[in-house]
Amino acid sequence: MTQPLIGVLPLYDEAKESYWMLPGYMKGIEDAGGAPVMLPLTTDENIILSLANQFDGFLFTGGHDINPEMYGEKVGKESGIICTNRDIMEEILFKRVLELDKPALGICRGLQLFNVMLGGTLYQDIPTQMKNEKQVKHKQRPPYDRAVHRVDIKKDSRLFDMLHRESIFVNSLHHQGIKQLSPKLVPMAQAEDELIEAAYMPEQKYVLAVQWHPEFNYQKDDNQFTLFVDFIRSCQK
Repeated sequence: MTQPLIGVLPLYDEAKESYWMLPGYMKGIEDAGGAPVMLPLTTDENIILSLANQFDGFLFTGGHDINPEMYGEKVGKESGIICTNRDIMEEILFKRVLELDKPALGICRGLQLFNVMLGGTLYQDIPTQMKNEKQVKHKQRPPYDRAVHRVDIKKDSRLFDMLHRESIFVNSLHHQGIKQLSPKLVPMAQAEDELIEAAYMPEQKYVLAVQWHPEFNYQKDDNQFTLFVDFIRSCQK
């Protein structure tokens, strides 16, 4: 069987003016049976639309904060580094992926991007903006391959059908998160402080995203590897 070709959204280092990639994104796809390719960082719409046509599926990676102006807010003092070129590229690509009904997996920023693109909003900074007595620490220190908090999985969700578990423990490396969920997304899991940790888009063949980072621990946690396997299966022609 031909391995599905997966476009992986690039990471960007401002200080070095360079693209880079975490090996776990690539190896997770490869180990699950896909062929990963890191995409260029470009705002050329013709190139982006061409890429959308050529690949079988797309992995929207973690990284920079999404510009709050994309969901109708001003940039706050707690907001982190913003990469305008990523915002532009990923908006164009995501919209085209939806039009083509191609599979898309989002991780961390990927979940936040999907939500914003579909009309939802974000906490610009969870520690200062989200008030909850059960607040979870969402930004851990390394090593990132260890789990630091629990997420509860909704029984009528695709994630439950995938993992057959009511809860799992995950790593956590983010300071932004979903504030108002898009009406086009359905929640699949939440942390103990009720922050949404996973969601999917039922109208599409496969648009699914998680807030945690399976690329760091899929080799030691079967639940995380299953996320890659399920995604690659959806990309097979």
